[in-house]
Amino acid sequence: MRVLIVEDEPDLLMSLLRAVRDEGYAADGAADGVEGLYKAEGNDYDALLLDVMLPGMDGWELLRRLRQSKKTPVLMLTARDAVRDRVRGLDLGADDYLVKPFDLEELLARLRALIRRAASQSQPVLELGDIAIDTAARTVSKQGQEVVLTAREYSLVEYLALHQGAVVTRTELYEHLFDENDATLSNLLDVHVSNVRKKLGHEFITTRRGHGYSIGLQP
Repeated sequence: MRVLIVEDEPDLLMSLLRAVRDEGYAADGAADGVEGLYKAEGNDYDALLLDVMLPGMDGWELLRRLRQSKKTPVLMLTARDAVRDRVRGLDLGADDYLVKPFDLEELLARLRALIRRAASQSQPVLELGDIAIDTAARTVSKQGQEVVLTAREYSLVEYLALHQGAVVTRTELYEHLFDENDATLSNLLDVHVSNVRKKLGHEFITTRRGHGYSIGLQP
C-alpha cells in the first residue's frame, strides 16, 4: 500500500514517513500544498494524510481540487478542533479527521480502516481458503499458523487480497507497493511474488500472462 503525507512541519513529516514505512507502507512526502496536489493527482495512492495549514495551497483547497478527479481516501490532520472546521473538511470530501496532537497508534489504525473501507472490506480479517490476512495486526496465517512475511511481502498479499477476484497488473502493483525512492525498474516485484509463493503455496498467486497477478480467480 502506498501513502502520501502532506505536512509542512519538517520534523513531523519525517516522523510520519518513518512511522508509516515502519508499518510496511510505501510512503511519499510533500511539504506544501502545491507539491502535494501534484503528487496526489499524478499517482494512485491508497490513502492521503493531509494537513490543513499548508504553504502555497491549504489542505481544504488541495482536497477540493483533488476531488474533481480522484477518490483517494483522505485523512485530514489539523490543529484546528472547531466543529465548523471538521464539518468543512468532511463536506469537501475528507473521509476522516484527526486533531493534533494525535496518538500515532490511532493514526495508523485510522489509516488501516480507510484503506479497508476504500476496498469495500468492513472486517479487518480477510479469509482466502485456509489463509487469513489480519489487516489490523498486519499478519498472515495459514491453517491457523502464523506465516512470517517481510513488510513488503505482507503489502503484496494484502493488496491482492483487497482486490481478490480481479487481475492486478504489474504496473499497478509497482505503483502501490513502491514509493518514489524505490528502483521500480528492477526485478523487486518478481522476487516478492516468488517469496510469497514459497511461504503460502505456489497456487496462492496466479500469474495471468500478459496481464498481471490474481488471487481468488478460477483458471
